[in-house]
Amino acid sequence: MLSLIQRVTQASVSVEGQAVGAIGPGLLALVAVEPDDGEAQFLRMAERLLGYRIFADAEGKMNRSLADTGGGLLLVSQFTLAADTRSGMRPSFTTAAPPDQAERGYNRLVEICRQKHPPGVETGRFGAHMVISLINDGPVTFLLRP
Repeated sequence: MLSLIQRVTQASVSVEGQAVGAIGPGLLALVAVEPDDGEAQFLRMAERLLGYRIFADAEGKMNRSLADTGGGLLLVSQFTLAADTRSGMRPSFTTAAPPDQAERGYNRLVEICRQKHPPGVETGRFGAHMVISLINDGPVTFLLRP
């Protein structure tokens, strides 16, 4: 499992011109499920998304987490993160989980995050062509593995 996280002042995702998820200050997480991912990876990724300390404390240091700030979490499935780009001029997606498995894994991650982060978890729509708008705060962007 991979997650590209971006600290944002706001972010939203639309499908066919209609907003399906939006947050104010918090994290946008683009998530890819890989074939070997299971419950341990989903639990660990949720822990990292909610606990990764990338928000400023009183001294301006990255020392606070999403759980500390109570910010929003926007989870968007993005299988292209799992692409193998090591050779050639076209990505291979053999390293991404098959769609059915990926959807189950993504939905499980959403469920865990919603249980652990009552302030708010929004989502995109799995498998849809999505348009994401965001204002990256910093910019601050990290690639997480469980």
